[in-house]
Amino acid sequence: MAEQQRSGKPEKLARRLYERELLRLQQELVKLQEWVRVEGARLVVVFEGRDAAGKGGAIQRVTEYLNPRIARVAALPTPTERQKTQWYFQRYVEHLPAAGEIVLFDRSWYNRAGVERVMGFCDDDEYWQFLHQCPTFERMLIESGILLRKYWFSVSDTEQERRFRDRLEDPMKRWKLSPMDVESITRWEDYSRAKDEMFLHTDIPDSPWHVVESDDKRRARINMIAHLLSTVPYQETKVPQIRLPARPASRGYQRPPRDLQKYVPDHAAALE
Repeated sequence: MAEQQRSGKPEKLARRLYERELLRLQQELVKLQEWVRVEGARLVVVFEGRDAAGKGGAIQRVTEYLNPRIARVAALPTPTERQKTQWYFQRYVEHLPAAGEIVLFDRSWYNRAGVERVMGFCDDDEYWQFLHQCPTFERMLIESGILLRKYWFSVSDTEQERRFRDRLEDPMKRWKLSPMDVESITRWEDYSRAKDEMFLHTDIPDSPWHVVESDDKRRARINMIAHLLSTVPYQETKVPQIRLPARPASRGYQRPPRDLQKYVPDHAAALE
């Protein structure tokens, strides 16, 4: 089932509505973070989808106001030669959260069912072993107390190509366009078949996939964050009151002369 150009899709969410609701949801994410910290919970959120489907933007909005010591992003590079000899899930286990932590996987162990399968980076035995072991692996995470949420960002072929062209023409975004991204255009149906096969084996009751329609990035971000919040039984925790003390009287400290230190040039002054 390929993700083709969709007809009858809703209009793009107005920026004013988007920004207002996004801020409200981000306030709830801060409450969720504090609940995770206080309760010692462990939350894992997996972000998957085609290239340019909007995963990175959604992750940025989730983490924008969160404490990076509590909520961190795991975006693993290509495995090393040593890692290639390990149990496939081993390098991902290293990044799982401890008590009071949230980890957002910007792509995850599902690389094997997607890009590795389509591009031939794994053989058939490795691929089918992954599909067999993955549900068991995720059940083990859940049974250990980890809250696991999986999101698939679904983008149409025409919107993906539009975003690729935007990256190609914008020097600030060109780094986002890799040879692998370009290759995905010609392998659209291969990726569709791989995604369908992946869902068939890993969309299980214990650990279901949640599909996010992402042709409209604003709607996708709002919908994904709202859904995540609705699936975690967090509660607002009491924040201890903090009072700023009165500043004590000076005890004779003298700041060293300014010419003894190196200051950053006032570049802003040249703009005025």
